Amino acid sequence: MMTLIFDVDGTLAETERYGHRVAFNRAFAEAGLNWFWSESLYGELLEISGGKERIRYYMTHYLPDAISPEETLIQDLHSAKNRYYRQVLGEGGIPLRPGVKRLITEAYEAGIPCAIATTSALENTVALLETHLGTTAYFRAIAAGDVVADKKPAPDIYHYVLQQLNVMAADALVFEDSQPGLTAATQAGLKTVVTVNDYTAHQDFSNAILVISDLGEPNQPFTIYSDQNSLDQTYFNLDLAQRLLQFH
Repeated sequence: MMTLIFDVDGTLAETERYGHRVAFNRAFAEAGLNWFWSESLYGELLEISGGKERIRYYMTHYLPDAISPEETLIQDLHSAKNRYYRQVLGEGGIPLRPGVKRLITEAYEAGIPCAIATTSALENTVALLETHLGTTAYFRAIAAGDVVADKKPAPDIYHYVLQQLNVMAADALVFEDSQPGLTAATQAGLKTVVTVNDYTAHQDFSNAILVISDLGEPNQPFTIYSDQNSLDQTYFNLDLAQRLLQFH
């Protein structure tokens, strides 16, 4: 049976620009730090997977005169960021991307297993899903945060999800938005659809089987950027997912 596996940040919703970045800046201000991550700077920092890892990288590479990264400070900032992220989410500042709710609902009603594979913290992931879907029951497995030691672009989290679901890689289709995510999925032997955003549009997605603007809606067609199969489709549905798996 076909299985759909979704990344979260940037794939289900524009969480990076409107959620995590805003929350990081609120956490910095609360801690009395004069750090500010602009949209352009945050785009550079997104090359690093994981929030704690991102703070550590910023301190090491952008603040040469700062104190050496202390794990306690990093953990405290990250915890505050997560708290502010959920605040931003509650304020309605992080909508789902086009087609996401429709596709997940269609899969659930058809008995198609869905799963989550994300470096985002579990509590943030659950908050996003419950806010927009009302429940996490749409997903047979939710792999998030530090559930594996090595984060994307390492394939570990996808191996973990496949094991949890007892699914073969050939029967699963992944939805990602970034090159690190695509690399993680393809190294796990998974076929991957990429829905780009402003932060990732410049990245190399040559290994994706389909690169589109978003999942689209019947009255809101997606834009196709790269299509290995010359598909005649204007929005993503279960039939398209099945055809993509059969083509490869």
